[in-house]
Amino acid sequence: MSTSTSTGAGTAAPARTYDAYSAPLWQRLLLTRETAVIALTAAVILYSIANVPNFDGPLTLKFLLQDIAPILLIALPMTLVIITGEIDLSVASIMGLSSVLLGVLHENGMSVPAAAMLALLAGLACGALNGFLIAYVGLPSLAVTIGTLALFRGIAVGLLGTKAITDFTEKWTDLATDTIGETQVPLVMIPFAVLAVGFVVLLHFSTFGRGVYDIGLNDEAAHFTGVDVARTKLVLFVLSGVVSALAGIYFTLRFGSARGDNATGYELQVIAAVLLGGVSIFGGRGRLHGVLAGVVLIGVISSALRLESVTVNVTNIIVGLLLVASVILPNVLAATSSRFSRKPAAPPEPRPHQDAAPAGVGTTKGSDS
Repeated sequence: MSTSTSTGAGTAAPARTYDAYSAPLWQRLLLTRETAVIALTAAVILYSIANVPNFDGPLTLKFLLQDIAPILLIALPMTLVIITGEIDLSVASIMGLSSVLLGVLHENGMSVPAAAMLALLAGLACGALNGFLIAYVGLPSLAVTIGTLALFRGIAVGLLGTKAITDFTEKWTDLATDTIGETQVPLVMIPFAVLAVGFVVLLHFSTFGRGVYDIGLNDEAAHFTGVDVARTKLVLFVLSGVVSALAGIYFTLRFGSARGDNATGYELQVIAAVLLGGVSIFGGRGRLHGVLAGVVLIGVISSALRLESVTVNVTNIIVGLLLVASVILPNVLAATSSRFSRKPAAPPEPRPHQDAAPAGVGTTKGSDS
């Protein structure tokens, strides 16, 4: 006697639903980490305006945007790098190296634009070195970029020593601190806006960007779906190097000083802003608007604390705590959510009906039933 486990014509198959994987549009737009960061940033700004002396002054916006401009710039490529599951700790040392090159070349008679172009090429070379070692040699990005952090910073200090170069053309230093018209928005926001639009299109509206997310989720699977994993990582590290060099040039001209230790510690602020903005440290998740909100949040906190005469060390402690919280909190929330949303196990399906054998009567081994 045989029984069939397939669904018969008279038996309705259970409907397959995806309630656990779908949500209304408003939930997908509003109930996200990025929206939470934007809301928190707005709350901190409103609190600072109401409670911090001079925070609502006419020059606060100018100095705030000038302070966070290098972090905003570097956060753009860093977001893509971390989404792939990698990290670049050498960005601040590339800033320092580009600063020194700009100063040394200008001191030896080269114009600022020409020296800046060579500094950008140096940043490209630094990023290419990182990308080659990570993408093609297969070394871990954490180890590589810690090593190149020391390498690039050592070259910068070796070229210039402990002195500073300050004889930059006034036209260029004024340009770095000037604003757009009568507003308090610095001119540096124009190249930042252009780069931001480019990176948004690259990440969110291109096949290259989809490949970036695929690599972060599973680089081996991404390879078999046609994504050139090595080339993608190389391109991202090159972009990181070039944009870091650009940030270093702006940093140098804004303060009118080229030093080997310029931008020391900036990598912490960049990574903290990226992770705080919703990018997963494990890769595969993140959006640029959340990252930009994270940068502004850290900048507002730093500016408010500075106006309250809080030391830089305390500010660094707060930024470090935000970095730790941005890594731990998503995992805690995910574990809590999965625990409370876990449905009870469904009861086992009944076995196919069989006539029960009379008590005491067994079946004969090998006999037909």
